[in-house]
Amino acid sequence: MEQDLTAGSVPAQLIRFSLPLLAANLLQSFYNLVDMAVVGRFVGKDGLAAVSSAVLLCYIISALCSGVTMGGGVLCAQYTGAGDRAALRETVGTLFTVSSLCSLGVTLLGLLVYRPVFILMNVPPEALPHALAYMPVICWGTVFVFGYNAVCAVLRGLGDSKSPLLFVGTASLVNIGLDFLLVGGLGMGAAGAAWATVASQAVSFLLSLIFLRRRGFFTGFTPASFRVGRDKAALILRIGLPSAIQMGVLNLSYLLVTGMLNSYGVVVAAAAGVGLKVNTFAAMPCWAVGAGVTTMAGQCVGAGDAERAVKTAKTGVALAVGVSAVMVALVFLFAGSIVSLFDGDSAVVAEGARYLRICCCLNCLVYAAMYIYDSFATGVGAAWLAMANSLLQSLVFRLLFSLLLERGLSLGRLGLYWAECLSPIVPAVIGGVFFYSGYWRRHRLLPR
Repeated sequence: MEQDLTAGSVPAQLIRFSLPLLAANLLQSFYNLVDMAVVGRFVGKDGLAAVSSAVLLCYIISALCSGVTMGGGVLCAQYTGAGDRAALRETVGTLFTVSSLCSLGVTLLGLLVYRPVFILMNVPPEALPHALAYMPVICWGTVFVFGYNAVCAVLRGLGDSKSPLLFVGTASLVNIGLDFLLVGGLGMGAAGAAWATVASQAVSFLLSLIFLRRRGFFTGFTPASFRVGRDKAALILRIGLPSAIQMGVLNLSYLLVTGMLNSYGVVVAAAAGVGLKVNTFAAMPCWAVGAGVTTMAGQCVGAGDAERAVKTAKTGVALAVGVSAVMVALVFLFAGSIVSLFDGDSAVVAEGARYLRICCCLNCLVYAAMYIYDSFATGVGAAWLAMANSLLQSLVFRLLFSLLLERGLSLGRLGLYWAECLSPIVPAVIGGVFFYSGYWRRHRLLPR
């Protein structure tokens, strides 16, 4: 189950570790795309616009879950590299308890805010009922998202990136089957798609728990093992909170910009929703490599091998930029055909293709470099850098440029597209300076 990432060829280890993560991300993204495609086909563009808007709020919930649990994953990686099994066991127990408590808070928060958030987002009136039917179901499934992310964070920290692929693959089949049954067969609309998603998340979580139990991971665990160890909780949150803020703010900025785009009507709302989803799909290889860099750098730093951590980051940048270039080329060439898979309306297809050819172009290569530098910073214990870069990209540049280009220069919705394109440039430079300056060497998560 465990994999030692502190030895062997860096490129080979990073690719071997990242490929299952990429496959899992692609599968997860694929069944989310199926949600939208099924709703678009059976409910129409109103349902598609609703789910496109609701998905952004879902991303924020998911970001909070994965951000908090990432702290546990980084800590597990560093303790694995250091060979400290006792501390690793205490970290796992604390992580599960902290995740359970956080899931309750995020569930309640989501239920309280989703309606006013949709109003603030200017969700088109004809799409709003579908969004309001979709979101409460998703909120009640938050506990499964937290649980699954916690288990996968532990597995990644141990060097196991293959097992989560099994969980996601099974969940994908469940989700797709239920989409066609509940949305198409039973006519449950957007709510049916939400129930399909929650059911698949529950399956992923239960499978991951069964996997750990059958492999004896919980041997020796008692109820006392799940108490919140104050020092471990502090270390988890030291990484987890900045990571959650980083991911949450990023998705919040998308949500705010989507609110601006929704004001241009249901065609633009649906097209931008599809475009954002495809853009997310294209970024999956970069995110998988970033997760690999975080874990591998964490194990190397825990083992005291900073130079191998440096080589890991450099290899990660080369891989992420190279693969992103291929994804960008494919999206640029087939933008219209890709959008038509979700909605056959010619206006939606034309607008979606325009969105993709601006927002999924050379800026993705810059974003890839930025993301790897941020992932490295998180792995070595400097998650604040990734958080700061996210704040800059999301709140300062994306929103500032959106207001400047849309209103100041009167570019309308095209200004919003170009703002997204330009937003990662400065944060990428900051990440590179942080990495090459060696300033990160002053930050240690574990005591010497």
